[in-house]
Amino acid sequence: MSTTLVWTTIAIYVIIAIFIAFLSRNGKQNSMTGYFLGERKLNGFVSALSYSATTYSAFMLVGLAGLTYNGGVGAFGFEIIYFMGVSLVAIFGPRFWLVGKKYGYVTPSEMLGDRYQNKWVAVIAAISSCLFLIPYSAVQLTGIGYLLQGVTDNAIPYTTGVIIATVLALIFSYIAGIRSVAWTDSLQSLLMIITSTIVVILIINRLGGISGFFTSIEENNASALAVPGNGFFNFWTFLGLTIPWFFFSISNPQVSQRLFMPASLKSMRHMLLGFLIFGFIYTVVSVIWGFSASILFPNLENADLATPMLLSSDLVPSILGVMVMVGIMAAAISTIDSILLTLSSLFSRDVYRNVNNNADDKKQLWVGKIVIPVIAVLAFFFAQLQLDLIAVLSVASSAGLIVIVPAIIGTFFWKKGTAAGVIVSVSVSSIVVIIIEATGGLLFGLKSGIWGGIILSTILFIIISLLSKAPDQKAEEFIEFVKGKMKKNHSLT
Repeated sequence: MSTTLVWTTIAIYVIIAIFIAFLSRNGKQNSMTGYFLGERKLNGFVSALSYSATTYSAFMLVGLAGLTYNGGVGAFGFEIIYFMGVSLVAIFGPRFWLVGKKYGYVTPSEMLGDRYQNKWVAVIAAISSCLFLIPYSAVQLTGIGYLLQGVTDNAIPYTTGVIIATVLALIFSYIAGIRSVAWTDSLQSLLMIITSTIVVILIINRLGGISGFFTSIEENNASALAVPGNGFFNFWTFLGLTIPWFFFSISNPQVSQRLFMPASLKSMRHMLLGFLIFGFIYTVVSVIWGFSASILFPNLENADLATPMLLSSDLVPSILGVMVMVGIMAAAISTIDSILLTLSSLFSRDVYRNVNNNADDKKQLWVGKIVIPVIAVLAFFFAQLQLDLIAVLSVASSAGLIVIVPAIIGTFFWKKGTAAGVIVSVSVSSIVVIIIEATGGLLFGLKSGIWGGIILSTILFIIISLLSKAPDQKAEEFIEFVKGKMKKNHSLT
């Protein structure tokens, strides 16, 4: 693929995206709610596309394709588990939205701190999210670095791609906060789903149609069509990868924070339905992409280069390939800038405000904007490590974020949950996940998401809560308010 064509297409995309971002500056950006939540006024269409672009990032056409290349059809089952987990949005989405609107929450951590009546709950939850989301944002930068490096045959070095992504994410974040991110997300998600689908249809046609496609897989690597296939997706590996993914929609704050943003529950319903349609198509496309690369390039040393190799091959016209490349790049950037905004809001709202009791809304916003480039730089340096498979790294980050799930479930369904239970379960489990990941990613043969992520955090939350006193008045008020509202409005249930 021509390097000149790649640079030209990136330049055109940047101009259009920045123009759209500036068009979004029609609301207030001088408050925490305006800058980080879009004044809670996002419609269903924009919410669906933004939610899709934020969720389906470099992980899909680079990471999931690479995972399919490495492990075969088990990757499809792995991603379908995530789809099943999206059903949690139907349960928790309306509840997040209702309490967010009533109590004015900006972040999920703030919601936990208020529900459990302890500011240190919010602080600990926010710090834990920062620890695991910065590596996840670095994964997106890594994906873009590999992508540009691969499609140009190293004419655009890995580090240059990472720098481009970091700078663009900062620009989109600063122009109008979440509004500019949501609007550019809409452009990016449409671009990536349309172009990638067209390319998949073209590739399958050139490989002899659907029957020829599967025949080629059987001839080249028949084990890829079975589970565990070549052994990559054995039962415990599959379980360790899928458990964090199942809870992704409520454990990852850059995703759950979006549950505060829709204008109404009707808009949230449209967001969920639109995302499910988008996600299923994109999952199928990504898996086919990985299989196609395994047929055409069977001996890649790095599976994450499967997509770049495919885009630069003779099977894909250069102009179409470069459009898909920009679509993938745009999707990854949308995830990065969403994470930048979420982490900066967590730090300013849940750490800075609780440590400095005199911090008003304007000071919080000022601190939040200052923190954005700091987080971006940390993600940039982490991306320079170029660690392992993108898909596996993404799940490792989610394994750390899953430690908050018991506290979130308790927020809405267990009145006996306590601040001590949250603080101990989140802090101890986070440390355990970090230790397991730092020492090989396994404990007695099981991944960190099973041990520290869900088992230990649940046990600690229940036991410590039973041994300490719950905020009875707030728990009663909170849960009964949600229960009453849910009975009156069945938009998602």
